Amino acid sequence: MIFTNMVTGIDCSKDYFDVVLIDKDKKVFEGRFTNNAKGFKEALPHIQESHVVMEHTGPYSFSLACLLYDSHVRVSVVNPLVIRRFSQTRMIRTKTDRKDALIIAEYGLMYQPQLWSMPNEKIQEIRQWETCLRGMIKCKVMLMNQYHAFEHSGNFVDAVREKMEVQVQNQELEIMQVESKIQALIQEVFPELHKNLTSIPGIGPKSAVLMIVLTNGFHDFENHKQVISYFGLAPRIYESGSSVRGRSGICKMGMSSVRAVLFMAARTARLYNPTCKDLYDRLRSAGKAHRVAMIAVVNKLIKQAFAIAKSGESYRLVKS
Repeated sequence: MIFTNMVTGIDCSKDYFDVVLIDKDKKVFEGRFTNNAKGFKEALPHIQESHVVMEHTGPYSFSLACLLYDSHVRVSVVNPLVIRRFSQTRMIRTKTDRKDALIIAEYGLMYQPQLWSMPNEKIQEIRQWETCLRGMIKCKVMLMNQYHAFEHSGNFVDAVREKMEVQVQNQELEIMQVESKIQALIQEVFPELHKNLTSIPGIGPKSAVLMIVLTNGFHDFENHKQVISYFGLAPRIYESGSSVRGRSGICKMGMSSVRAVLFMAARTARLYNPTCKDLYDRLRSAGKAHRVAMIAVVNKLIKQAFAIAKSGESYRLVKS
């Protein structure tokens, strides 16, 4: 990426977006526009020559990012928690939309985040189905928890039991239908990549789908470390001088759903993936905690998946 001193920070909400353009350390423009095509057209002349940085805020930011991309404007979409941590390091207490836009611009100037590319329509459709699926699974879990609570109460009304059992059956059927729809779409768009990823011992169909969808088929990343950071699995160490020593952990920047799936994949990988098994055993022999070793296994799986995605070959042909 070419370094630029002109960076625009955009704080986006449902009805409007705030814009702050800086050139080096100098603010050269700020304004508020309605979050629609009219507001975008009004803002474009002020920002089109800059590198635009915005937070990922779901559909509110996505439509604006698409308009910027279609207008050939350099745009980066970053995790909101990254911006929050950046703001905390600068000890900023003021909280306004315009101030947030300035912080985003300052972050963009300092770190020059990688450019965003618009996913194709099929990827967008799969993402929506994935979001729908997560909501359906949550509803099923809530219903099952209520069912078990009634069951243990000792006074479960038969009519209520029958009604809830029918609801659970319907939800399971709908979940299976959505999962089949997602798999069909993946086979339509990324059949070879999905096949190659599932050749990795430990990576199943669901974890392969999640990685493909969230990384846009790994097209949006230059190396596996960027993917690890994006998923919120980068190691974080608490150390200060000689007196403060905290537990090592991971930097949880969102992506909780993919982390949960990958940790399940790592359980299988540490048993059947030779490289992951060796890594886990070596770390445990060195006195590392089980969770620390498992995080390392997850990251090894991501590294293997990235190598396979970029090589176009299956696991047995790729050195991890």
